Amino acid sequence: MLVVPVYNKLIVPYADIYFQTPDFEKLAGRGVALNEKVTLLVLKNPQTREDWTDESFYPIGVSGVVSEISQDGYIGVKTMNRVNVDSAYVNSDHTIDLTLSRRNDIQDLDETASYQKLQALKKEIVQFSEGYQWGAWVKAYAEHISSIGTLAAGVSPWLTISNEERYQILEEDSEAKRTEKLEQILYEYLEVAKVTGEANASQQKEYQDRYREAAIRRQMEYLQKELDEMHPENISDVQKFEKKINESGMNEDAKKEALKVLSRVRQEGQDGQEVGMLYDWLDFVTGLSWKKEEQQFIDLGKAQEILDEDHYGLKKVKQRIIQQIAVMNLRKEQQGSILLFVGAPGTGKTSIGKSIAKALGRKYVRVSLGGVRDEADIRGHRRTYIGAMPGRIMDGISKSGVSNPVMVLDEVDKLGESYNGDPASALLEVLDPEQNNTFTDHYMNVPYDLSNVFFICTANTTDTIPEPLLNRMEVIQFNGYTPEEKLQIAKKHLLPKSMEAMGIPQGQLQADDAVLKRIISDYTMEAGVRGLRKRIDTLCRNAAVKISSDPKATVTVTEGGLREDLDMHPVHHDSVLENPKPGVVTGLAWTQVGGEILYIETLFTRGSGKLILTGKLGDVMKESAQIAVSVVKSMFPEKAQLFEENDLHIHVPEGAVPKDGPSAGITLTTAIASLVTGHAVDSHIAMTGEMSLRGAVTAIGGLPEKLMAAQRAGVTKVFIPKENVEDLKDVQQEVLDRLTIVPVSEASDVLRAVGIPFRPVLEQAG
Repeated sequence: MLVVPVYNKLIVPYADIYFQTPDFEKLAGRGVALNEKVTLLVLKNPQTREDWTDESFYPIGVSGVVSEISQDGYIGVKTMNRVNVDSAYVNSDHTIDLTLSRRNDIQDLDETASYQKLQALKKEIVQFSEGYQWGAWVKAYAEHISSIGTLAAGVSPWLTISNEERYQILEEDSEAKRTEKLEQILYEYLEVAKVTGEANASQQKEYQDRYREAAIRRQMEYLQKELDEMHPENISDVQKFEKKINESGMNEDAKKEALKVLSRVRQEGQDGQEVGMLYDWLDFVTGLSWKKEEQQFIDLGKAQEILDEDHYGLKKVKQRIIQQIAVMNLRKEQQGSILLFVGAPGTGKTSIGKSIAKALGRKYVRVSLGGVRDEADIRGHRRTYIGAMPGRIMDGISKSGVSNPVMVLDEVDKLGESYNGDPASALLEVLDPEQNNTFTDHYMNVPYDLSNVFFICTANTTDTIPEPLLNRMEVIQFNGYTPEEKLQIAKKHLLPKSMEAMGIPQGQLQADDAVLKRIISDYTMEAGVRGLRKRIDTLCRNAAVKISSDPKATVTVTEGGLREDLDMHPVHHDSVLENPKPGVVTGLAWTQVGGEILYIETLFTRGSGKLILTGKLGDVMKESAQIAVSVVKSMFPEKAQLFEENDLHIHVPEGAVPKDGPSAGITLTTAIASLVTGHAVDSHIAMTGEMSLRGAVTAIGGLPEKLMAAQRAGVTKVFIPKENVEDLKDVQQEVLDRLTIVPVSEASDVLRAVGIPFRPVLEQAG
């Protein structure tokens, strides 16, 4: 039996297939006899006889016989049934030993319909050939063709299909499907010939309408392949981008723009001036995740466990997150407000974003907005600019690799504004649910859907956030931690994590509750736990040095050794005065590191009635001082001469620290009243509240932090505005248990409570 491997030639059963004699005999390895049995194999790759191996052939071939050896240099083979190549062994002399078995067809072909289609095809080919010099030969050849397979094999050298596609036709078991594929490639071949020959005839038949576009596309692919072979350096990138664009799932606007840019890359070639910029753009756009992620059901119990495991306390925050997840479960889509976490540094605003991402089963990405003053940082630069880049939002989406990450926009209160635009206004489109489904980054210049992104913003204060931006968000306050909460955080989170980070084995560093409490009280000055973490890291580094020298050593930290271990002086916290004096009153202030007590000191000196303010006070606090003077003058008209003959000096200690805000109004009023009456106010009493000119005490912010500072400093009673009573529910019970809270609405209420004698103006006049 003669074994003949072939490559890139259509081999089908029950057809007449012709080979050029020299090529056929070279593949066979010898001469050929008439009626000799033949097995035609299909090579996987173009190889010479010397390169054949056992794996060089596809597992299906065709049996046949040599039916013709012509004088004009052709050998004809009449193929019969298909065969399975169970094994193929290439001998040292390059002959092939085969083990074959018959491969049966599924006989589902409608012979009548197939014959009619064959005649129609032959007629089409003959009609197309008319007018060409080889038309008569085609007509004579067509008359002797009796099967679709023979016709397809005859035009095989001119087909633009690959060797793999040729083999896929051979391996089709269904006669009907195999015949349909052959008809398809014949019609495509005919249409390619018509396009190439610039035929003007417009055909209406079903196959012509269906495959004309496919034929043109194949011709374009063929031409592109030729072009790529001329410039092989461009092949991989262009094809890679084309595949990515088609598989990305991007919206129509984005796909249209991407294909347009890819076309420019092809036209300009490697040496084009803009090719580098266009490649960068394509690489960024195709690297984005455009497909909408399906909303997964989230187990609320599991989510609560994750939040509790990663963060101690923060009950209100966790409750709000669980509510958001529940709504998303019911709606099966992204729903809810944009959350704005507001609080002092170190209270867990940013880190809880990671826990939320873990609870949602999503990717986490953080975008820092601190100090951003250019709108292009949000919207990106137009790609025509030199050094153009996408904005921080789309850059974060790109780094996450998904379309629905949890994105923390850190420090939105520190956005700036300059001649380059207002980034806060640009952020409105990002956070507005009505607009962000078509957010357009200037660099991309195509819309991208941000509606599936879970946005979380953080800030230390809302005072510097523009009102339109603040209205887009739901504010959730992160109050400072109480000493007991800090102790639990240190034991459960900070110390174990620090030991793990420093490589300290479990049990080889001992720090009891008393040590941790001393660090919290004497070596930190904050509402959060950032400073506490630094102190614990210092202890762990010291322990690492000792354990590195003696791996079996156990390091025990003591209260007495903290000064040396931490290499720092204890932090000074203001505490109540031992000996109160007239004109000095304890106030409460909110700072970005938490609450602090604030002494207001007043003093009369000989002068001409001037008001002297020191302590680096801001404009709002200066106005509060002027209001306080006016209120005291109206409440104590008999003391008017004191203000006329003396200068009033008001000082707030720690002059190097800027101070501002309206909440010191009642404290200033009480301090001046204490001065003019000579009545000292108990320093264990503190107060906070804004003051109006009519003597009303109005609401303030930061109440939880202020009350914690009062409790820490040894204050026992605090006056707060009545309007802030509702805010007491945000204050930890541990703090409320140690303070007496007195709500007030008028300055007179405070003066009576602290024992400063005065009579209403009307009573004095009577």
